Amino acid sequence: MATELNSSKLDLAQQIANVFFVETLFDAMSDIVFFVKDVHGCYVVVNQTLVSRCGLKDKRDLIGQAVPDVFPAALANSYFEQDYLVLSEGQEIRDQLELHLYPNRDPGWCLTNKIPLYDRAGKIVGLSGTSRDLGMPDQRHPVYHRIAAAVRHIHSNFAENVQMQDLEHITQLSVAQIERYFQKIFSLSPRQYMTKVRLEAATNMLSDRERSITDVAMACGYHDHSAFTRMFKATVGMTPSDYREAIKPKNLE
Repeated sequence: MATELNSSKLDLAQQIANVFFVETLFDAMSDIVFFVKDVHGCYVVVNQTLVSRCGLKDKRDLIGQAVPDVFPAALANSYFEQDYLVLSEGQEIRDQLELHLYPNRDPGWCLTNKIPLYDRAGKIVGLSGTSRDLGMPDQRHPVYHRIAAAVRHIHSNFAENVQMQDLEHITQLSVAQIERYFQKIFSLSPRQYMTKVRLEAATNMLSDRERSITDVAMACGYHDHSAFTRMFKATVGMTPSDYREAIKPKNLE
């Protein structure tokens, strides 16, 4: 049966005239960014959502461009590092929690995935990726109210090191159950959710230009300035200082 299925998939692949048929499907999804890049990291296929997120109007404005041509330097460096791992080392990026800045400078959370693309000889010839916006939690889930109690605890104590044992006690659920339900309700692991809450607080505090980066780090539970900067850059794509500059009101520029 498996051999027959693989043969059918190969036959279909050989019959399809446009291997990027999914581009049209992704064009209809306003909460998902979709792209394909060549081995040099240049866009060859994009959906309309990515075009809009880049502040452009037409796909032709993005095709052939690389991240330094489109994004601010701080973000471009982060995206380039990701692309390098995929294109040079064949690493896959799965459900990477990231904070994106939209053209109006409003932040938005997403989960990013990137995979290498191979030719028939097994050589990497490009990459494909998606970034999916995090939606509203599923409040209809039967265990939502137990998990919501854990969430309230995380929000109230994000400056401390929240332990999974605390969440077990609050929800009366096992660690495995908490992990599973967080994924189902928020599409995030508990640790990812904790990071999200901390960095949301940090981005809000960074808008107050009177507060030092060290003060923001301490207030968000990072007792090591460098650890805060590493986590912030890994998730947001730029350092706290660069982020502060990126969100600076235009009348202050």
